[in-house]
Amino acid sequence: MDWLIELFTSGGGVAHTVILYALVISLGIFLGNKIKIGSIYLGVTWVLFVGILAGDLLMRGGIQENTGVLNFIQDFGLILFVFSIGLQVGPSFFTSLKQGGLKANGIAAGIVMLNIAVMLCIYYGLRNVIPAVNNLPMLVGTLCGAVTNTPGLGAANAALDQINQIHPFKNGVPVIANGYACAYPLGVVGIIGSIILIRLIFKVNFQKEEEHFNKRNNNEAVKPHLMTIKVFNPAIADKTILQVRGFIGRDFVCSRMLHQGHVVVPTKETLLNVDDKLYIVCAEEDAAAIIAFIGPEVQVEWDEQDVPMASKKLTVTKEKINGKTLGSLHSSSMYGVNVTRLYRSGIELFASPSLILQMGDILTVVGPEDAVERFANKIGDKKQQLDKPNLLTLFLGILVGIIFGMLPISIPGMSMPVKLGLAGGPLVIAILLGRFGYKLKLVAYTTNSASFMIRDIGLVLFLASVGIKAGGNFVDTVINGGIHYVWIGFLITVIPLVAMGMYARIKWGMNYFLLMGIMSGATTDPPALAFSTATANNGIPSVGYSTVYPLSMFLRIITAQIIILLLCS
Repeated sequence: MDWLIELFTSGGGVAHTVILYALVISLGIFLGNKIKIGSIYLGVTWVLFVGILAGDLLMRGGIQENTGVLNFIQDFGLILFVFSIGLQVGPSFFTSLKQGGLKANGIAAGIVMLNIAVMLCIYYGLRNVIPAVNNLPMLVGTLCGAVTNTPGLGAANAALDQINQIHPFKNGVPVIANGYACAYPLGVVGIIGSIILIRLIFKVNFQKEEEHFNKRNNNEAVKPHLMTIKVFNPAIADKTILQVRGFIGRDFVCSRMLHQGHVVVPTKETLLNVDDKLYIVCAEEDAAAIIAFIGPEVQVEWDEQDVPMASKKLTVTKEKINGKTLGSLHSSSMYGVNVTRLYRSGIELFASPSLILQMGDILTVVGPEDAVERFANKIGDKKQQLDKPNLLTLFLGILVGIIFGMLPISIPGMSMPVKLGLAGGPLVIAILLGRFGYKLKLVAYTTNSASFMIRDIGLVLFLASVGIKAGGNFVDTVINGGIHYVWIGFLITVIPLVAMGMYARIKWGMNYFLLMGIMSGATTDPPALAFSTATANNGIPSVGYSTVYPLSMFLRIITAQIIILLLCS
């Protein structure tokens, strides 16, 4: 049995290190799925706590780990984690800032800035009173834990390492993961508690809130509307569908037309006649105008007509289609089919000709069976091809991201240039690839399962590494004022959420369900979103969460670095 004992106790070896990580990660995930605070599971965050315990036991047993290996695994895990996040949020990052998303993202940005303001007020106000507060890097770790943002912790760690290479810290790099670990559990509770407090303050009525949201839903321009109308206006007789679109000034797709008892698949050059019946797909907000100009809605049993029509969902899987507009495929004129709807990331969109296609898009196509099959060959529709990971985009993006992250940016008044580092650089490049990668003929599409796998592997490697490294002095941190990081973290969590929540309700009358999602997204906290959707019993909080999540995640990562580089260098 000596070989087995040596395997667990001889620190630094490859087999020993792999066993250590496997134990920490598997036990952490197991506990994360079994143990909950109230009704909330902390999930993979338990990997950090188990890593801290392992680090403490290793220190007490006199087992020395290879610091270089731990640092590599930590940084590589962080890169994988933030890069996968960037690819995930990239397609919606810029669009979320437009139109109705401006207010929501303004609230989220306000929460982020107030989190930082509360932390700095505590630091400058109490650092001469409470010794534990006189440690700004540790308070940054507490800030990250208070808003349950692990990527921010990674970014702050990377910034500290950057500073240490030029101006070494007297007592070594501060182990800010201890502040994170102290603040995290109560941070989750504080986020959910703030959501509940806003509900109590404004005496929210759920039924009225849902009705309010439905009346003011701003997504009508995107959501498709299906209807059958009869051509009644004699002024459009012998006019083409393309001409009628121009007359109305509204875009629509006519997927089927009943002309003199026969069903045809019209093209933009098809002539319309009075009494023709058209199956129209358009944006919801355009439906009334189209009816007013062309004619009234009628009922037609399309499946019972003389020409069998197929309606199928086809998936874009050919790389050469990636980045092309839907109109450039000439689906009606060349293939005799009409594309009526598009599904992307679970969202249904109106199939506008100007819509840019991406790998993985699912198109609803209507037309004769053989024509639909020909169009399927055009766009691919081979779903098994999507199972193949796009490793070129992944590693090329990481390469460019790291180079970009190491680019020194000189800021007047600072003793050293600022760098986005191993977290910020890959994050920015991943966001850009997710949104504009098709212009470089790079496929940024990744299946949900593959994306989650990459993200979670990176996350658990990072958390395990941080925990193992922090565990050696975690007990000392708690004894020497660590309890202060708990209540400081709670204040950092609650004050900004309640303040901005009240502001949003009073200033803009923000819908409570939407606000629940915004508050959850501003703290990038999935448990809070799960609580919000379960409490609301609808999907409205998810709308707010997805609207602010991209910008909030970006701000959390970048601001954590900026605080360290500006105030700790």
